[in-house]
Amino acid sequence: MSLDKTDVEKIAHLARLAIDDDAIPYYARDLTNIFKLVEQMEQVDTSDILPMAHPLDAHQRLRSDVVKETDQRELFQSIAPKTDSGVYLVPQVIE
Repeated sequence: MSLDKTDVEKIAHLARLAIDDDAIPYYARDLTNIFKLVEQMEQVDTSDILPMAHPLDAHQRLRSDVVKETDQRELFQSIAPKTDSGVYLVPQVIE
């Protein structure tokens, strides 16, 4: 796939980018090379490859999910201006 001047101008317009006319051939060449690389990568057989979240075999250390505070909703809602059925009532801001 080879891009021409009109393709680059359309891509720049969609991306809301201002590109100088003298730089368009360079962008066309670079984008064409990127598309060629993507086409090459699409040819690779990945049917036996398992998807992974990260290329390194790293494990995230997570803290234990333990409740450390008591439920204070009643206390907090007792000082709120308006509540109803456990939710805060606020003025309408969108008509």
